[in-house]
Parts: sequence; C-alpha cells; structure tokens
Amino acid sequence: MADVSANAADQKLEITASRLFVSWLAEQRASIAFSTYQVGKLFLIGLDEHGKLAVFNRTLARVMGLAAHDQSLWVATLWQLWRFENALQKGERHGAFDRYYVPQLAYTTGDIDVHDVAVDAAGEPVFVSTLYSCLARPDVKYNFRPIWKPPFVSRYAAEDRCHLNGLAMHNGEPAYVTCVAKSDVNEGWREHRHDGGLVIDVRSNEIICTGLSMPHSPRWHQGRLWILNAGSGEFGFVDTWRGRFEPIAFCPGFLRGASFIGRYAVVGISKPRKNKTFSGLALDRNLEAKGASARCAVQVIDLERGDVVHELRIEGMVDELFDTAVIPGARNPAMVGFVSDEIRRTLSLPPDAR
Repeated sequence: MADVSANAADQKLEITASRLFVSWLAEQRASIAFSTYQVGKLFLIGLDEHGKLAVFNRTLARVMGLAAHDQSLWVATLWQLWRFENALQKGERHGAFDRYYVPQLAYTTGDIDVHDVAVDAAGEPVFVSTLYSCLARPDVKYNFRPIWKPPFVSRYAAEDRCHLNGLAMHNGEPAYVTCVAKSDVNEGWREHRHDGGLVIDVRSNEIICTGLSMPHSPRWHQGRLWILNAGSGEFGFVDTWRGRFEPIAFCPGFLRGASFIGRYAVVGISKPRKNKTFSGLALDRNLEAKGASARCAVQVIDLERGDVVHELRIEGMVDELFDTAVIPGARNPAMVGFVSDEIRRTLSLPPDAR
C-alpha cells in the first residue's frame, strides 16, 4: 500500500495494490501513468529499489490525455499540450529513478477540451478537441489545426456537439474515433447518453458501430479494435465486420483511459458523478445486479480470459480518472515539476556534447 498526501492538509489519497500487482509490474518490465483532472494530478506508478510499489505525482491543471512514445510522454492539460522528455541516457539513473521526464516543449492550445492524445508514425502528436468536435494537430502559429471532423458535424464550432472523445491509431495514422452521439447542435449528445454512442472509421467516414453508451478510449491492439463502453461498465472490442460491440469484461465503474502491454489491458474506472450526465445509465443497473458499488481504480484485464487480474485501488480525494499509459522499459519513473529548483538544475545534452 502507498499513501500520497494532497496539497490540503485535511485531504488524503490512499493507493492500494492488489496482492500480485507489484510482481506483475516487475514481470512486464513497465510502469504505468494515469491522470485525474478532478484534482489536476498525473501519477507515475513503478517499483522502488527494494521492489516495492513506488508512487510519484505532479500537479498539472486539468490533466487529461496521455501518450507514451519512445522516450517521450505527451500530456494534455487545461490549455496546453506538453511533451515531457526523458533526460536520462540508457543505463543512467537520477537517484532512485530510471526514467526522469523533463518538460521540453509546450503548445498553447487554449481551453479546447483536449481528450485523447496519440502519436503518429512520424512521432508527431494528434489529439481530440472535444469542444470543437474534431481531430487536430498542434501548430506553431495557431492554437490548433483541425484535420478531421465527423461527416455529420457541419462546421468547426466551440459547441461540443457530439462529444467526440477517443482516438485509435492504426499503422501510425488516425483510424477510429468514438463519440457519444450523432449530433450537430450545441451539446446535443447529452440527450443520447444511453445508446447513441458511435465508432467512426476516420479514413472512410463510415459509422462502423452504433448503440453504444458513452464509449471512450478506442485502441487498436493485436488485430482488434478495443473500446470502453463507459455507460455500461463494459470493456470489449468492436467486430468491425458485423459492426457489433463484443464485451469481454465488466468493470465496476465509469470506464475511461485504456492502454495495453502484451496480453493485458490497463483501464481506468471512476465513481460516476452525481449529476444528470452520469445518472440512469446501464452501469447503475449492472452494478446493482452484481451487488457492487462503483470504485475508482486502475484495473488490469487479461485479454485472453476476460478476467480482471490486478487492481490499483484509489481512495480518498480522487473519485475520477481520465487516462492511462503504459511506459515500457521504465521501472521507476519521475517528472520534473515547474515550481521547484529542479527545473533550473536538470539539464540534458546530446551525447556528442558531453
């Protein structure tokens, strides 16, 4: 068990790993990142020098989408898209850490509600602007450059018309997206939370799956398109030939944030907010039928069996997670903050300048 203290003295955060979670991390030779915009925290989960659970966190305003790519970690915040870069060369350490992320580049996007972030074949970021119902890229001159919108959205407008939220890459290109509804009016998606969710093929503009409930986090992995049907609490894949969602696991919470390593999926689940957006969904009925309460956690799902095999339970000041990212090859990662002297004193140079 690891305890992380919040900024406020009267608030605590307790992170508890299931019995075999630590050994699973060691076997995978990877660490995990997850974000929560609820309290503006990015967490890095690894193992310390004694093989025990290590928890590291940084405060970032409304942190949401994450993308781990090579030695970079892309992070979407309230009005910026950051690239954190590992400052350590292979075999180097910084104290107890074997991966030390330094903020090296930021794009000022403005508050456009960036959800999923991905990296293309050229190593460049692509992201979802939920506010503008589009896929976009950062730009050196403009806040962002739209590159695609659903065919039923008539124009780019700051209206969150369909709640476009998720992006799956395939062969290094944007391939599939999820949205909550087929709507072309301001926040029209809110009227279709129960079964209006869609998966769209970006390349053909075809809707390939319908009838979903608030789908999130599409990801292409091992020849399948996996998605989180958040409104029902189901994790599964889309049969792209039949246009049908096939659930393989139920998770007791509102699903957001999926990443993969080998035969495992790493997903985030949240306690639904007590408001109209999250009320009356199939998730409520499914929880009741299974005698369960919604929880906040990171869960590891075996793709071959559909079992939740490991869990990182999060209790206290955090009820909602947004995204997860697996960081292969990192045992104990950390990040440089913006406030302390670390950011002034942590310098990295190319090998030929050392």
